[in-house]
Amino acid sequence: MRYRLMVGPALTVVVTVLLFIVLQSNPSIDKVMVMPSGHFYIVSAVAFLATLIAIAVAISSSKIRNIQVTLLSLAFISLAETFLIHGLSTPNFIMGPSHLPSVAAQISVLLATFWLFMSTLRSDNPVIRLLVQYRNSLVFLWTLILAVFGVISILFSHVVDFLPLDIKPFNQTIAGLTTVMNIITMYRYIQYYRYSRFPLQLSIVYGSSLLVSSQFIMVAGVTWHISWWLYHFLLLASMLIVITGLIKQYANSRSLVNSLRALFTSDPVERITSCLSPSIKALMIATESRDTYTAGHNLRVTMYALKLAEEMHINPEHLRAIAQGTIVHDVGKIHIPDSILNKAGKLTPEERAHIELHPSKGYEMCRSLGFMQDELDIILSHHEKWDGSGYPNGLKGEQIPLLARIVAVADVYDALTSNRSYRKAWSHEEALKLLIDQKGTHFDPACVEAWVHVCEKEPSVYKYPLEVVQEDTSISQITEMAK
Repeated sequence: MRYRLMVGPALTVVVTVLLFIVLQSNPSIDKVMVMPSGHFYIVSAVAFLATLIAIAVAISSSKIRNIQVTLLSLAFISLAETFLIHGLSTPNFIMGPSHLPSVAAQISVLLATFWLFMSTLRSDNPVIRLLVQYRNSLVFLWTLILAVFGVISILFSHVVDFLPLDIKPFNQTIAGLTTVMNIITMYRYIQYYRYSRFPLQLSIVYGSSLLVSSQFIMVAGVTWHISWWLYHFLLLASMLIVITGLIKQYANSRSLVNSLRALFTSDPVERITSCLSPSIKALMIATESRDTYTAGHNLRVTMYALKLAEEMHINPEHLRAIAQGTIVHDVGKIHIPDSILNKAGKLTPEERAHIELHPSKGYEMCRSLGFMQDELDIILSHHEKWDGSGYPNGLKGEQIPLLARIVAVADVYDALTSNRSYRKAWSHEEALKLLIDQKGTHFDPACVEAWVHVCEKEPSVYKYPLEVVQEDTSISQITEMAK
């Protein structure tokens, strides 16, 4: 499967480059077509489509806690703005001949490729962590920077003369760098697609393959020849492919509708399910396929954790992190053998060691999918204990991230009050007593006290989840609850 998915993008590059070579090697076909107006309109079409994509992705990034989505929007903002500069600087259209058209074309593909590449980096990468600090203003700042560059370069086109990107060997170096980044990007998005099957991921792969071909033609082509015109149409095709992926993605998930509805809902289940990104829903399904108990358990734990976090006055950003991290906190269990995961009796030490790997396994899976650090902390550390005797890292006290400490209380409470194959569910009073007895050893005392207080103040907090979410609740049933 891995190599089959690579064949299509590779053939796309090979066929388009061969087409260029055939055209260029036949002077009778590769005629000169000087059409400044036509050039401007084609470039404008590419810039317009890239702008549409950038707007759609930027809107999504404002609603989904995922740095990859933000970086993806920057890629299309870069292509839209800098390729528009390429169009406006068309020789003899609104300004005279200069280096600007060639430089702007190279920069547009380079920057688009760079941000696509950045969107594939893991969320614990130091550079990504730095960018996360500016996530809310990143799109605006980058758009403004490119706009200022565009205005200055159009008004004073000679300022780009110090960027010899259209001259060998600089253009060849840029082309090589762009190709390498695109290959890495395509490979990583193929891996993402293999796991989650999102149409947008595959469209980015094919779109990136056309960026590779376009960059090659920019360097090797001769201006105004038919073979040179080819890369403009390839970029246009690249944008159309990505737009097709966006439309399919929207048709599959209707995430924009769900996000808008979530702003006004008071239903606890809908509050959680409507804010989940497609990648998280895919992880939920993957987890449930291995353990039917997990779907209902994860949703109840998420409901408990959100109420506990609200009681502790956790800010809205962290509440969203709890929703998205807790709903998949046990995703690492898909790597645990069924014989261990569903064993009715007591686990052997070797089996226990297998079970204790699931937080680390889940962490590795989710960080490669662009999860934010808060969600990753929940997945990795929800089995740590206040006294340092937990796993996987033996963290102690406030070394354990606060959100993970909150989820630990909710996780154990639900485990105790749910029926399992090897024991009956405990009562609320019995479970609460254990939490109180183990505060300061297993649990953060502040979290336990907050849970006790919220349960006393609002009994529906612990009653409602058990009434609406049964042990055998499936992902499809959870989705129906939110409709």
